[in-house]
Amino acid sequence: MLNRFARAFITRLLTPVARALLSMGLSPDVVTFIGTIGVCVGALVFFPRHEFLWGTLFITVFVFSDTLDGTMARLSGRTSDWGAFLDSTLDRFGDAAVFGGLLLYFAQSPHGGLGTWFALACLSFAFVTSYARARAEGLGVTEANVGVAERADRLLLTLAATGLTGLFGWPDTVLVGVLGVLAVLSGVTVAQRMVAVRRALAPGS
Repeated sequence: MLNRFARAFITRLLTPVARALLSMGLSPDVVTFIGTIGVCVGALVFFPRHEFLWGTLFITVFVFSDTLDGTMARLSGRTSDWGAFLDSTLDRFGDAAVFGGLLLYFAQSPHGGLGTWFALACLSFAFVTSYARARAEGLGVTEANVGVAERADRLLLTLAATGLTGLFGWPDTVLVGVLGVLAVLSGVTVAQRMVAVRRALAPGS
């Protein structure tokens, strides 16, 4: 949902940056790699140490590379199936790092039991939702791009909750609650995609 409404605005915002990076000789693939490394470092270094604010700010600097590299590819006329594959593949590392960093934090916290399970659920559903769409497209089904919690939604809600928890010193229960809601919404998204694919593949459809 948020992905559809925000992507056009972010693309316009990042277009001057994309032009500048291209003029410096950087390729979209390089930006993709740099962005992924930045997100992984920010999540796995700061989050397990309960440095939520700094971790979120650090990640935010790099997370927009997901849009920036695509903008660079279009401006330079270098869009390709390889670029799309690379971008989608490396996105999974970023997702794993964000929820993995939170999982590590809650796993070592004396009262982090529920947070650990919710972070694990979000981590698992992040992969299942993307796999469901990719597998459907491999079968020639394009209807699996539905769901109440797409990747941009999950990432934005998680980083917002994590950053605000670090900024205002909120108790961990707030972040645990957000992860719980997100886990449920992610599960609903998986179900929505399964139903959409089932209908598309049903005889006579």
